[in-house]
Formats: sequence, structure tokens, C-alpha cells
Amino acid sequence: MNSFPILKVRDLTKSYATGAGRLTVLRDISFTLEQGATCSILGPSGSGKTTLLGLAAGLDLPTSGSVLLNGIALAEISEDERARVRNAHVGFVFQSFQLIPTLTALENVTVPMDLRGDRSARALALDLLQRVGLGDRSDHYPAQLSGGEQQRVALARAFINRPKVLFADEPTGNLDAETSQNVIEIMLELNRSAGTALVLVTHDPDVARLTERTIRLRSGAMVG
Repeated sequence: MNSFPILKVRDLTKSYATGAGRLTVLRDISFTLEQGATCSILGPSGSGKTTLLGLAAGLDLPTSGSVLLNGIALAEISEDERARVRNAHVGFVFQSFQLIPTLTALENVTVPMDLRGDRSARALALDLLQRVGLGDRSDHYPAQLSGGEQQRVALARAFINRPKVLFADEPTGNLDAETSQNVIEIMLELNRSAGTALVLVTHDPDVARLTERTIRLRSGAMVG
């Protein structure tokens, strides 16, 4: 299979107007991520990691520069169209699990496909829950699950739409070291089997080393 650039970020800059003047939180960031490739965005708090992830995923627009996601120029389409692109091509995992407390694990996983009226959601969700080690927890509610289990439900949900790229923002930030490693290993295995590209925001060099490439940020600029 020919390698295809699923994500192209060029000269990305993001600034905000503040009472003290213009604040630039990202400046001149460029990188390319091929289909199925994995990369980490590594840096301390305040270095611009989450801002970069949000721009790359089309959750926000840059002050200057461009993002092409699956060949689509995100700044050139409407907000509704960007939402459709994300729904079709993108999965998200966040530090906070963002599960719906009144839904079971199975129901949480099927939400993205239910919204699209896809009747194959249940069978695929059960398979994904089995793959993340929660096949016997499908009828449990979030409050009945540990933090690691909740994040594994969130992983299964992120993959149910078969995304071309997964954006993960500090996905193990609320977990202990042993649980963190387990969640990262499951995420990377799901990525490999699905051929999904991965953009992983982290402040942990040990986590960053698990991906093929690391983009290091300091004060909004790439340093390696």
C-alpha cells in the first residue's frame, strides 16, 4: 500500500489578542503524518500541545498556516463541514474520559454510530469492548468501572467509526503508571490493526518513545 499523507500541517501559527498585547501560543509549526503512522507531541505544560492538537483536528482555526486532513483544507470549509470531516475521519480520546454516565459501556461505545443511524453499531461495539478487555463489562455504567476501564471504553468508542486518524490528548493523565502503560499498549494495538494514524499529546517522554516520531514543543515552537 502506498503511503498517503493523512495530515499535513504547514507554517501553523496561533495568536490571541490580550489586554497586554498579542499573545502567540504556536508559531510556524510544520509536519506531515503518513497514513497509519504514529507521532507524539511532547512538551511541558503551556508549550502549546493541546492547541496544536485542536488545530490539527479542526476544532479551532489557525491565525495563519494550513492544515490538510485527508486532503481536505480545513480552513477553507465551514464549521459544519469541519464537523462532518471529523465525524467521518477522526477519533478522539481525552484525559477526562467523557463518558455519558446514564449509558452503559456498550451504549457509550455505540453513540457515534447511533448518531449516524448505523445498525451495525452493536456488533462492532461488542467486538471492540472484547478487544480492550471489557467483554464482560458491556452492561456496566461508568460509575461501576475503574478509571482505566473507563478510558478503555473511551478507546473503543474512538475506534467505532474506523477513523483515519486518532487524536489523543494526555489519554493517561488521570491514570496510575501501570494502568497508563496498559491503556497505551491497547491504543497502539488498535491503531496497528485498524491502520489508523495517531497523534498523541503527552508530557511523558516514556510515552512519547512508544510512537514512531516525536514533535517537541517549547513555548509554542518546535525544538526537535
